[in-house]
Amino acid sequence: MSENSQHAHHGHGHGTGGEDGPSWTRAAKMLQDASPITIPEGASAMTIHVQWEPGDPGTPPHRHSGPAFGYVIKGAVRFELEGEPERVIEAGGTFWEPGGDAIHYQDGNALADEPTEFIVTMMCAPGKPMLELVDEEELKERAHLRAPRPTA
Repeated sequence: MSENSQHAHHGHGHGTGGEDGPSWTRAAKMLQDASPITIPEGASAMTIHVQWEPGDPGTPPHRHSGPAFGYVIKGAVRFELEGEPERVIEAGGTFWEPGGDAIHYQDGNALADEPTEFIVTMMCAPGKPMLELVDEEELKERAHLRAPRPTA
């Protein structure tokens, strides 16, 4: 769904990018529109600021019990979800993941010589950890679900 049609449907002027009208209609810019999403019943949410030093590989393979939405403030994040090819998201870019069973393989700094920072809001199912590491045995069992690795 386009950013304009979504917001027009909801009756808000945010994110339309128009030059006319009151300033509040031009103040917000749509960065990401994720759908469909599933939020666990009774979920909690947390927003964190992550700072990776140059070349830091980030969090080991893991999963979240609910969806996560991020915005890269500085640098570039190497991002990879199960079933999708890895990609680099530069400053000003966004990412999201559905949570649940999907493995998040990479979220580290794609730059060897500069730090990277991002903000992420994660939703968590009640009684579950916000982040759960995936062990080597499960990674081997699910290897067929991982997108092919880039060749250097």
